[in-house]
Amino acid sequence: MKILIFFFLMSAVLIVNGQNSKFSTYYEQRKSLFEVLPDTKGEIIFLGNSITDGGEWAELFGNKNVKNRGISGDTTDGVLFRLGEVTKSKPKIVFLLIGINDLSRGIPKDSVLSNICSIALKIKKDSPETKVFVQSILPVNPIYGLFKTHTNKTDEVMWINAQLKNWCEKEHFQFIDLFSHFKCIDSNLLNPELTNDGLHLKGEGYLLWMKIIKLYLKK
Repeated sequence: MKILIFFFLMSAVLIVNGQNSKFSTYYEQRKSLFEVLPDTKGEIIFLGNSITDGGEWAELFGNKNVKNRGISGDTTDGVLFRLGEVTKSKPKIVFLLIGINDLSRGIPKDSVLSNICSIALKIKKDSPETKVFVQSILPVNPIYGLFKTHTNKTDEVMWINAQLKNWCEKEHFQFIDLFSHFKCIDSNLLNPELTNDGLHLKGEGYLLWMKIIKLYLKK
């Protein structure tokens, strides 16, 4: 009887711990996968959330050294928590895009900005030879009526992007302005030709992204 009570209590503790986990089940699955994948020399890493996660980067660039380290739903805190896996391989390049999920959860824009800067600085500290490209947060578009807590953040996104650009210039990081390429010609909303939900990208969006990144890979 005592043994049964012990296992019951232990099970309850495990359930509570699982429910109180800071990160999602998917986050933990992806993080654990990244940690067991073999490191390779000269890795080019795309680091971010679902928008990055959705890209078949090795195929887009025709380069098996291009690695996808995106996790759907990830935030700046989540990226900071898993940076050890990213920097362990001493990658050649890291392309960082993160922040929209923070805003959707009501995290203040200045806190999001601070965390993005902290990510870039930590990568450089832990892997000094790695070239870090800080990408602007992409535009969003509310016309689809989906992801409403994400797609109503245009003003915050633009503020963070402007501050990030200034910070990168000051701290000698390369800033990539994706926002201006992905927005509509006559507004600051995500171009409907590149999305079907106002937040994530269709194939055309990834092709455009690849073309922009290729310009920086040639430098």
